[in-house]
Amino acid sequence: MSELTLEQGRAQSQDAPKASELTLERGLAAFRAEVDGPVAAFFSSCVHCGICAQACPFYLETGDPKYTPILKLEPLRRVWENDFTLWGKIKGLFGLNHKVTDAMLAEWEELLYDSCSMCGRCSMVCPVGNDLALMIRKSREGMVQAGHAPEGLIAASVRAIQTGSPMGLQWKTLAVQINHVETSSGLKVPVDQPGAEYLVLLSSMEIINFPEYLEAITKIFDHAGVTWTLSTECFEATNAGIQIGNKDIAAQLVERVVAAAETLKVPKVISPECGHAFTAIRWEGPNLIGRPYPFKVFHIIEVLDELRASGRLKTEGMETDRLSMHDPCNLARKSGVIQQQRNLMGLVAENFVELKEHGKFQWCCGAGGGVSSNERAEPLKMAAFKRKKAQIEEVSPERMVTMCATCRTQLEEGLEEFNMEIPVVGLTEMIAEHLVEKN
Repeated sequence: MSELTLEQGRAQSQDAPKASELTLERGLAAFRAEVDGPVAAFFSSCVHCGICAQACPFYLETGDPKYTPILKLEPLRRVWENDFTLWGKIKGLFGLNHKVTDAMLAEWEELLYDSCSMCGRCSMVCPVGNDLALMIRKSREGMVQAGHAPEGLIAASVRAIQTGSPMGLQWKTLAVQINHVETSSGLKVPVDQPGAEYLVLLSSMEIINFPEYLEAITKIFDHAGVTWTLSTECFEATNAGIQIGNKDIAAQLVERVVAAAETLKVPKVISPECGHAFTAIRWEGPNLIGRPYPFKVFHIIEVLDELRASGRLKTEGMETDRLSMHDPCNLARKSGVIQQQRNLMGLVAENFVELKEHGKFQWCCGAGGGVSSNERAEPLKMAAFKRKKAQIEEVSPERMVTMCATCRTQLEEGLEEFNMEIPVVGLTEMIAEHLVEKN
């Protein structure tokens, strides 16, 4: 870890330790702190069947057994056995236990970060119900404190603390996009409007790579008569603390969202087309800060489907080309948002074909869980994409639709890498293109 980088982060947060403070002992203490009832039950019940490997695109597309999901958890498993089981303590008396060393953690850094998107497919197929993705998340807490995390994620976490954005964006960048949207649409983008129904969050990737998303929701909410607002206090939904594995940073980023929502007195918060941002704020957030929210959290797709169901979303015309859909893992598999996007596709898609394995069985694109922010993981990320590539080839769509900026970027890059000329579009933008115009 870079001393300078961590010192910069420390200037903004006392939760970011100095590089000299990141030691094996500190890491082992963090591993121990993550061993709770569920972790003990998971390791005790593992039957070593290896089925999790058959659900992991990193293993399947490389054929390397070191990428078997359960093996990635070996540091946490050793800490559990050595420090929390009778058998482990007996083995320790005779010097027979296998200890976690700094060299081991250096080797396992690739396994826990580069070759795992925490997509949860391994958890879904485990015959005894072990949540391997949860344990990966817990293992990363120990890795960070031991000083073994990728530089890309370290930098993103520090930028998030300092600027509020893992990409280092500030409000002035978003203000430029707001001006473009208002000029293009003729509509006003509300900012810091107290008492609105929704506080809308964005991801930096959308602001930079897909600015059409902001214009789309501006048009849709105007069409449906929805009151909403952005906040100059906090606009970023992405949580780098969750990705790297630092609960203190993650909690600080959640607190910023909560503070903005409380300041504006909104009853609802919308997470953007970003899978991990949704699970971070919707599911992990209250536990991270130790209290319930005074508001409800929705993914933008849930909001759009609610508008459809209530008759407030009026569309016309249909897309006639052959379309298929990629379900973000965090949205479908982890959060159960599956039918909503299909309801919306039914409004605008005449020739929609499902991928063979979709919804909760969807194959990961390979870029989630911080992999996309980890530059050295690029070869593995593209290797894992081959599983998605095979899915797409099976149905031969003319375009792909998704509802996650990270997935969209990975689909675009992967399809280009393998010379597949298939455009990728966001579902929210597609809905906006078919709105019935006001008289």
